Amino acid sequence: MRVFVLDKNLKPLDPCRPARARLLLKQGRAKVFRRYPFTIILPDLEVENCTTHNHQLKIDPGAKTTDLAIRQDNTVIWGAEITHRGFQIRDALTSRRQLRRSRRNRKTRYRKPRFLNRKSPEGWLAPSLMSRVHNILTWVKKLIRFCLIAGISQELVRFLTRKMENSEISGTEYQQGTLHGYERGIKGFKCFISNESAQ
Repeated sequence: MRVFVLDKNLKPLDPCRPARARLLLKQGRAKVFRRYPFTIILPDLEVENCTTHNHQLKIDPGAKTTDLAIRQDNTVIWGAEITHRGFQIRDALTSRRQLRRSRRNRKTRYRKPRFLNRKSPEGWLAPSLMSRVHNILTWVKKLIRFCLIAGISQELVRFLTRKMENSEISGTEYQQGTLHGYERGIKGFKCFISNESAQ
Protein backbone atom coordinates (compact mmCIF):
# COMPACT_ATOMS: atom_id res chain seq x y z
CA MET A 1 0.00 0.00 0.00
CA ARG A 2 1.64 3.22 -1.19
CA VAL A 3 1.16 6.75 0.15
CA PHE A 4 -0.19 9.46 -2.14
CA VAL A 5 2.06 12.48 -2.66
CA LEU A 6 1.15 16.03 -3.73
CA ASP A 7 3.41 18.93 -4.66
CA LYS A 8 3.00 22.47 -3.33
CA ASN A 9 0.40 23.26 -6.03
CA LEU A 10 -1.68 20.20 -5.03
CA LYS A 11 -0.70 18.38 -8.24
CA PRO A 12 -0.32 14.60 -7.80
CA LEU A 13 3.09 12.92 -7.92
CA ASP A 14 3.95 9.23 -7.96
CA PRO A 15 2.88 7.47 -4.74
CA CYS A 16 5.77 6.53 -2.46
CA ARG A 17 6.37 3.71 -0.01
CA PRO A 18 5.28 4.19 3.64
CA ALA A 19 8.91 4.05 4.84
CA ARG A 20 9.86 6.94 2.55
CA ALA A 21 6.81 8.91 3.66
CA ARG A 22 7.78 8.43 7.33
CA LEU A 23 11.31 9.62 6.54
CA LEU A 24 10.05 12.75 4.73
CA LEU A 25 7.69 13.54 7.61
CA LYS A 26 10.46 13.03 10.18
CA GLN A 27 12.84 15.31 8.25
CA GLY A 28 10.17 18.01 7.96
CA ARG A 29 10.17 17.91 4.15
CA ALA A 30 6.53 16.75 4.02
CA LYS A 31 3.29 17.35 5.88
CA VAL A 32 0.14 15.27 6.29
CA PHE A 33 -2.49 16.46 3.83
CA ARG A 34 -5.20 13.79 4.30
CA ARG A 35 -5.57 10.97 6.82
CA TYR A 36 -7.55 8.61 4.59
CA PRO A 37 -6.51 7.87 1.98
CA PHE A 38 -3.21 8.80 3.60
CA THR A 39 -1.72 11.65 1.57
CA ILE A 40 1.34 13.82 2.17
CA ILE A 41 2.21 17.16 0.62
CA LEU A 42 5.70 18.41 -0.27
CA PRO A 43 5.62 22.20 0.26
CA ASP A 44 8.98 22.81 -1.50
CA LEU A 45 8.45 20.74 -4.64
CA GLU A 46 6.74 21.43 -7.97
CA VAL A 47 5.49 18.78 -10.40
CA GLU A 48 7.53 20.26 -13.31
CA ASN A 49 10.75 19.15 -11.66
CA CYS A 50 9.69 15.50 -11.29
CA THR A 51 9.08 12.60 -13.65
CA THR A 52 5.76 10.89 -13.05
CA HIS A 53 4.07 7.73 -14.30
CA ASN A 54 0.49 7.13 -15.32
CA HIS A 55 -1.64 4.68 -13.34
CA GLN A 56 -4.68 2.53 -14.03
CA LEU A 57 -7.72 2.43 -11.74
CA LYS A 58 -9.50 -0.94 -11.58
CA ILE A 59 -13.07 -1.24 -10.24
CA ASP A 60 -14.78 -4.48 -9.25
CA PRO A 61 -18.39 -3.56 -8.33
CA GLY A 62 -20.60 -5.68 -6.09
CA ALA A 63 -23.94 -5.49 -4.28
CA LYS A 64 -22.46 -5.16 -0.78
CA THR A 65 -18.84 -4.13 -1.43
CA THR A 66 -16.84 -2.65 -4.31
CA ASP A 67 -13.10 -3.21 -4.68
CA LEU A 68 -10.79 -0.47 -5.96
CA ALA A 69 -7.18 -0.96 -7.03
CA ILE A 70 -4.57 1.34 -8.54
CA ARG A 71 -1.99 -0.34 -10.73
CA GLN A 72 1.35 0.96 -11.96
CA ASP A 73 2.62 -1.21 -14.82
CA ASN A 74 1.92 -4.71 -13.47
CA THR A 75 2.10 -3.87 -9.76
CA VAL A 76 -0.87 -3.02 -7.53
CA ILE A 77 0.24 -0.05 -5.43
CA TRP A 78 -3.02 0.80 -3.65
CA GLY A 79 -6.28 -0.98 -2.88
CA ALA A 80 -9.47 -0.40 -0.93
CA GLU A 81 -12.91 -1.88 -0.36
CA ILE A 82 -16.06 0.26 -0.25
CA THR A 83 -18.94 -1.05 1.86
CA HIS A 84 -22.28 0.08 0.44
CA ARG A 85 -25.43 1.13 2.33
CA GLY A 86 -27.84 -0.27 -0.25
CA PHE A 87 -29.55 -2.78 2.05
CA GLN A 88 -29.88 -0.19 4.85
CA ILE A 89 -31.54 2.23 2.42
CA ARG A 90 -33.90 -0.50 1.22
CA ASP A 91 -34.92 -1.36 4.81
CA ALA A 92 -35.44 2.33 5.65
CA LEU A 93 -37.69 2.83 2.61
CA THR A 94 -39.66 -0.32 3.50
CA SER A 95 -40.16 0.96 7.06
CA ARG A 96 -41.30 4.34 5.75
CA ARG A 97 -43.78 2.72 3.38
CA GLN A 98 -45.23 0.59 6.21
CA LEU A 99 -45.63 3.62 8.46
CA ARG A 100 -47.36 5.55 5.67
CA ARG A 101 -49.80 2.70 5.03
CA SER A 102 -50.60 2.31 8.72
CA ARG A 103 -51.24 6.06 8.93
CA ARG A 104 -53.87 5.73 6.20
CA ASN A 105 -55.65 2.92 8.08
CA ARG A 106 -55.95 4.78 11.41
CA LYS A 107 -59.09 6.61 12.50
CA THR A 108 -57.87 9.92 11.18
CA ARG A 109 -58.59 12.07 8.20
CA TYR A 110 -58.68 9.82 5.18
CA ARG A 111 -55.69 10.27 2.93
CA LYS A 112 -56.04 8.93 -0.55
CA PRO A 113 -53.10 6.96 -1.94
CA ARG A 114 -51.41 8.95 -4.69
CA PHE A 115 -50.18 6.78 -7.50
CA LEU A 116 -51.60 8.13 -10.78
CA ASN A 117 -49.62 11.38 -10.59
CA ARG A 118 -46.24 9.76 -10.04
CA LYS A 119 -43.95 8.77 -12.86
CA SER A 120 -40.30 7.84 -12.67
CA PRO A 121 -38.03 10.05 -14.79
CA GLU A 122 -36.01 8.70 -17.68
CA GLY A 123 -33.01 6.70 -16.49
CA TRP A 124 -34.39 6.32 -12.96
CA LEU A 125 -32.59 3.94 -10.61
CA ALA A 126 -33.67 2.68 -7.20
CA PRO A 127 -32.23 4.71 -4.27
CA SER A 128 -30.18 1.72 -3.10
CA LEU A 129 -28.56 1.45 -6.54
CA MET A 130 -28.03 5.21 -6.81
CA SER A 131 -26.27 5.16 -3.45
CA ARG A 132 -23.88 2.53 -4.82
CA VAL A 133 -23.22 4.57 -7.97
CA HIS A 134 -22.59 7.76 -5.99
CA ASN A 135 -20.21 5.98 -3.61
CA ILE A 136 -18.08 4.73 -6.49
CA LEU A 137 -18.14 8.11 -8.26
CA THR A 138 -17.09 9.92 -5.08
CA TRP A 139 -14.09 7.65 -4.58
CA VAL A 140 -13.06 7.81 -8.25
CA LYS A 141 -13.08 11.63 -8.16
CA LYS A 142 -11.12 11.58 -4.91
CA LEU A 143 -8.45 9.22 -6.28
CA ILE A 144 -8.08 11.27 -9.47
CA ARG A 145 -7.15 14.26 -7.28
CA PHE A 146 -4.44 12.35 -5.44
CA CYS A 147 -2.97 10.16 -8.20
CA LEU A 148 -2.24 10.45 -11.93
CA ILE A 149 -4.96 8.17 -13.33
CA ALA A 150 -4.59 7.56 -17.07
CA GLY A 151 -7.40 5.04 -17.47
CA ILE A 152 -10.30 3.44 -15.61
CA SER A 153 -11.54 -0.09 -16.21
CA GLN A 154 -14.51 -1.81 -14.60
CA GLU A 155 -15.23 -5.51 -14.41
CA LEU A 156 -18.55 -6.42 -16.02
CA VAL A 157 -19.63 -9.98 -15.25
CA ARG A 158 -22.96 -11.06 -16.73
CA PHE A 159 -23.25 -14.65 -17.82
CA LEU A 160 -25.84 -17.39 -17.76
CA THR A 161 -24.87 -20.50 -15.81
CA ARG A 162 -27.64 -22.48 -17.55
CA LYS A 163 -26.13 -21.54 -20.94
CA MET A 164 -22.83 -23.02 -19.78
CA GLU A 165 -24.55 -26.35 -19.18
CA ASN A 166 -26.75 -26.28 -22.29
CA SER A 167 -26.10 -23.75 -25.08
CA GLU A 168 -29.45 -24.51 -26.79
CA ILE A 169 -31.62 -23.48 -23.80
CA SER A 170 -34.38 -20.90 -24.34
CA GLY A 171 -37.78 -19.75 -23.09
CA THR A 172 -39.41 -21.66 -20.23
CA GLU A 173 -36.51 -24.09 -20.05
CA TYR A 174 -34.79 -21.57 -17.76
CA GLN A 175 -37.50 -22.25 -15.15
CA GLN A 176 -37.18 -26.02 -15.41
CA GLY A 177 -33.86 -26.62 -13.70
CA THR A 178 -32.49 -29.65 -11.89
CA LEU A 179 -35.05 -29.21 -9.05
CA HIS A 180 -38.07 -28.86 -11.36
CA GLY A 181 -40.98 -30.85 -9.89
CA TYR A 182 -39.08 -31.62 -6.69
CA GLU A 183 -41.35 -29.55 -4.40
CA ARG A 184 -44.47 -31.07 -5.95
CA GLY A 185 -43.08 -34.54 -5.28
CA ILE A 186 -42.43 -33.68 -1.62
CA LYS A 187 -46.02 -32.43 -1.20
CA GLY A 188 -47.39 -35.61 -2.76
CA PHE A 189 -45.22 -37.69 -0.47
CA LYS A 190 -46.54 -35.80 2.58
CA CYS A 191 -50.16 -36.38 1.45
CA PHE A 192 -49.43 -40.07 0.95
CA ILE A 193 -47.92 -40.35 4.46
CA SER A 194 -50.89 -38.53 6.06
CA ASN A 195 -53.39 -40.80 4.23
CA GLU A 196 -51.53 -43.91 5.33
CA SER A 197 -51.46 -42.78 8.99
CA ALA A 198 -55.20 -41.95 8.88
CA GLN A 199 -56.01 -45.52 7.77
